Amino acid sequence: MQNGISLGILSDIHYAGPAERQRTNYLNEGIASPALRLFIRLYRHYIWLRDPFAHNHLLNRFIDQTRAVDLVIANGDYSCDSAFVGVSDDAACASAAECLGKLRQNFPTNFQAIFGDHEIGKRMMGGTNGGLRLSSFHRARSELELQPAWSIEVGRYVLIGVVSTLLAFPVYESESLVEERLEWQELRKQHLEQIRQIFQAIKPDQKILLFCHDPTALPYLGQEKAVREKLSQVERTVLGHLHSNVVLMKSRLLAGMPPISFLGHTPRRLSMALRMARQWRPFNVLLCPSLAGIELLKDGGFYTVELDKEAVKPALFELHRFGQRIIKSGL
Repeated sequence: MQNGISLGILSDIHYAGPAERQRTNYLNEGIASPALRLFIRLYRHYIWLRDPFAHNHLLNRFIDQTRAVDLVIANGDYSCDSAFVGVSDDAACASAAECLGKLRQNFPTNFQAIFGDHEIGKRMMGGTNGGLRLSSFHRARSELELQPAWSIEVGRYVLIGVVSTLLAFPVYESESLVEERLEWQELRKQHLEQIRQIFQAIKPDQKILLFCHDPTALPYLGQEKAVREKLSQVERTVLGHLHSNVVLMKSRLLAGMPPISFLGHTPRRLSMALRMARQWRPFNVLLCPSLAGIELLKDGGFYTVELDKEAVKPALFELHRFGQRIIKSGL
């Protein structure tokens, strides 16, 4: 672009390194009920993702198709998190390091990344294994060089990245270790203060592109006065986590539902997020799908964005679905 800048955005890469690929039965471990194991197996086979380890090549395709962009932003979830404790697990950390290493090697001066929930850890669907680990958060910062909160100015645009798991810790708290909760709460306070400072520094003539992996965090972000005062300047909030736009559409339909507390941690977490989903609207959300999409629809892909540095024209987002036509969207 003569008067602008181009972005490439990808999310939920779930790269599988050699050590993770050796865990052929990890999705069944920790699920006691045979009936539940069968249900989850069928759900993953036909709807969600049949083989979580089979999509490394999509990262190479993204790199090949976006070499000309000015800036690449990765929106979280770099490993398969096959131990469900984030990158404190050596195998998951190696996967994430290989994934981020490829991106940094190909975009050495124009790459930025945010935390996903799988960098920190989350309990497996239907089982009791895993959860948040402080050691994963600290390792992601030190070894993977992920910044909790960051901002980049591009002309009159400000690009902002946040950690959704920290912001939504009230939802995730029950999946953390009891002895680690005070430190998580302190990290959340520090993160909120960083975010306040970033938003307070935004000038009235600037526009914002916000990058937040999990939309569960948005209602908590909207409680901050500094954020609310600048919400009218948020042109888009780019989400990940949901993998497919069909999941985002269903989330909007179920917005406001009551929490479900009697079916285990995953329905509880999801229903708590959906109870507050109406509060996503002021953030002008846009989902970046996972590279693989979901098994049912094969709708994976990534975005490229054209930004007018003067912010006269709204950002133009183009969804590139692997093997399908480009879909353009603006405001």
